[in-house]
Amino acid sequence: MEIYENENDQMEAVKRFFAENGKALIVGVVLGVGALIGWRFWNDHQTDAARETSLAYDNAIAAVKAGDAQTLAPVEKFAADNKNIYGVFASLELAQQHVDKNELDKAAQLLSQAQAATKDENMKAIVSLRLARVQVQQKQADNALATLDTIKGEGWSMIVADLRGEALLSKGDKQGALDAWRKGAALNTSPALSEMLQMKINNLSV
Repeated sequence: MEIYENENDQMEAVKRFFAENGKALIVGVVLGVGALIGWRFWNDHQTDAARETSLAYDNAIAAVKAGDAQTLAPVEKFAADNKNIYGVFASLELAQQHVDKNELDKAAQLLSQAQAATKDENMKAIVSLRLARVQVQQKQADNALATLDTIKGEGWSMIVADLRGEALLSKGDKQGALDAWRKGAALNTSPALSEMLQMKINNLSV
């Protein structure tokens, strides 16, 4: 460590330091300020982008609910282009439109797209349940069972059991359906759903 005998020595040392390191300091300050400005710009950009996406989503959903077939193509493009929650919601809305028209292949395609666009386990479960329901309607019981197997979380167990029973029954597996429904009813996490499952069990047992 350098020792100074007086203020003049200190001043000379400061001068030498800036002479030797001045450029590096200036560059460091410029880079620091630039990084701060860049960070703020990026945050502002992200906020503006999210706002624009939200507005585009609102317009897309309004178009879907209007029921004009000509407006669906742009909404489908929006859903395909946005690999985020807005794209997932748009795909769900579009899929429901196609289910209502009995266009099950198109609905399944959109739900598969939504399934791949989210990493959130709860949202993925919701999409997968809808996809499995459509697959049962398509007489694709094995695909529906495979879709149900991907759903994680105890909270979905009763609904999964209900759909599993429907898929198995559509294959002609009456005993499998009964087993699935009994397992679901025994969970009793939802009294209303448990009662519905018990009704299905009673009807199938007759």
